[in-house]
Amino acid sequence: MASATRPASVRGEVEERTPTAGATLLYLTGAVFWSWLLFRWVNRLLGGAFIPVDEPLLAAETAAGALAGLPVLGTYADPIGFTASILPTLADGLWLTVTITVVSLVVGFFIAVPLAVARVYGHYTSYVSLAYTELLRGTPLLAQLFVLHFGLDVGQYVPAFAADVFSRNVVWVAILGFVLNGAAYQAEYFRGAIESVGEGQITAGRAIGLSKIETIYYVVLPQGLRYAIPSWTNEFVYLIKYSSLAAFITVPELYYLAFNVASETFRYTTIFIVTGLCYLALVITATKIMGRVEAAVAIPGIGNVGGRD
Repeated sequence: MASATRPASVRGEVEERTPTAGATLLYLTGAVFWSWLLFRWVNRLLGGAFIPVDEPLLAAETAAGALAGLPVLGTYADPIGFTASILPTLADGLWLTVTITVVSLVVGFFIAVPLAVARVYGHYTSYVSLAYTELLRGTPLLAQLFVLHFGLDVGQYVPAFAADVFSRNVVWVAILGFVLNGAAYQAEYFRGAIESVGEGQITAGRAIGLSKIETIYYVVLPQGLRYAIPSWTNEFVYLIKYSSLAAFITVPELYYLAFNVASETFRYTTIFIVTGLCYLALVITATKIMGRVEAAVAIPGIGNVGGRD
């Protein structure tokens, strides 16, 4: 009679796919965070259709009163109640933080890929790419934002139709700064990934009648961009955290609004702990999403991402 015991390999796959208690708690916390955040954003977009735009879901006094009698949480009733009162403000800041990060990453990608290709396969264009990446990576991002905003006053050139998208034109200045800076870093990540594709594949592509550009487009880039995903994930995470630098040119993103509230209430510890947790939630979300993307586009038999071997 056949044994009912599963083979070790099968047991390993089942254990790998079964979420642990920690992973389950992480996903539940993420679901609560994003459900709250999306609710706040949709409510603001609809002009306060569900609750007044700046009103918290739970009033500070109500939250503090509900926790006051509890053995452990009662000790923290006041900071928790205060946190509940500032959540609408943080949600507004998170909207701009996410917007700046995603737009900068996506637009920067379409600048970075040509830069990387020019650096690897270009002749004169390789010097242009090198100059761009070294200039943007070799100078502080904050200094670049200051030059764009205070030096060049780029915000005055924002078209009228774009000026209505955000409450302040300086948001476009921040996006431009992050796009230009992020493109330089992404270009270096992509350059390294492209160079990891063997030269023999270029030769093989030319041998079957493809031009050099077609070989790069159809043979090199599909592989190289897959290899670059871990590095690209790092850039995603960096952009989330570096978006806080936009506060120094008065962009009302998460850090800017949190600092304003802290300056008014002098509750710096509570506010920046909560703000840090918000950034952490964004970083974990970005990492998980990019991990799924990497697994989805992985080339079978290459690397050690789940499902490749």
